[in-house]
Amino acid sequence: MGMEERVNSFIDEYLKGYKRYKEYWNYEDGCVLLGAKYLYDVTGDQKYFSFIENYLKHFVMEDGTIAHYELEKFNIDSINSGKILFFMYDVTGEEKYRKAIEFVMNRLRIHPRCSTGNFFHKEIYPNQIWLDGLYMAQPFYMEYETKYEKKEKYNDIISQFENVQKYLYDKDKGLCYHAYDEAKEQFWANKETGCSPNFWLRSMGWYLMALVDVMDKMSIEIYEQYRTLEDIYKLMLKGILQYQDKDSKLFYQVIDRADVEGNYLETSGSAMVGYSILKACRMGILQKEKYESIGMEIVESLANNKLQEIDGRLQLTGICSVAGLGPASNPKRDGSVEYYLSEPVVADDSKGVGPFMMAYAQYLAAKREQ
Repeated sequence: MGMEERVNSFIDEYLKGYKRYKEYWNYEDGCVLLGAKYLYDVTGDQKYFSFIENYLKHFVMEDGTIAHYELEKFNIDSINSGKILFFMYDVTGEEKYRKAIEFVMNRLRIHPRCSTGNFFHKEIYPNQIWLDGLYMAQPFYMEYETKYEKKEKYNDIISQFENVQKYLYDKDKGLCYHAYDEAKEQFWANKETGCSPNFWLRSMGWYLMALVDVMDKMSIEIYEQYRTLEDIYKLMLKGILQYQDKDSKLFYQVIDRADVEGNYLETSGSAMVGYSILKACRMGILQKEKYESIGMEIVESLANNKLQEIDGRLQLTGICSVAGLGPASNPKRDGSVEYYLSEPVVADDSKGVGPFMMAYAQYLAAKREQ
């Protein structure tokens, strides 16, 4: 069985047996929905559309209300699944999806912010910017602003990325820290910089995807702002590529600490890097001649090394189950290298399979364009 055949077989079985990650509206399912959307875009196969439509039946009401939405938690993660609503409205024209887009945007309009202007991560993580949050909210915000508003909020969106570079970027390492506490009072935060202590792969993956996805949804005519994000993306990619494992072409869970025993080549973050590179090449952000082969190698390595037959079926292995920082009631989550390596490593988690599907869709699109 060839690589593409194996991957297609895995995705088919995965979607057929898919169980919602949580009973409420959640970002993890959103990753799989977006993976299915990208595969639909490149293949036109109705099964991907049907998967999305069947999932949304449980949540999107006729009046646009999203059932089982955690309204009281002000969790920026909850915005992520809203991205699929634009696609559904474009394809079906059903008014419930347009109303649901407003439902999600209204949540973002009242989402609390740090003094920098950035959305803070969630109510239990106040005054904190996490790289993850840029991916969860900003592409949705940008698509809404481009389609339904007057592009007047572009400055708000761009400044949130500029603040990440100002507060979370380490120029010596060429990477961004996982999170920043502007109050500098969290137990995991550096008392001088407010940053968490290490560089977690998936958080950098979220950030790279956020940059290309926001550029994809913005009007390129607003060139100065587009160029700002383009420059940030190129800088971030240059930084992370320094740490790419030469043999496997993948990246380590704690990006810059390949020397630490127990550190491992992690699947979800590697898929995110691969996705961002291939998409950036297709968008003209990166030179195809220089970068496309790097993205292709990442996807091929994931398919060949992380997609393994276990218990008689293909499973995507090597996915960090979860990682975060705090709160104070969870002192284990201190951002140390040891902490990131202590979290379970699992197979077939939505946070890994979704980005793998996204990266694979970009891979297929790139091959068709060659």
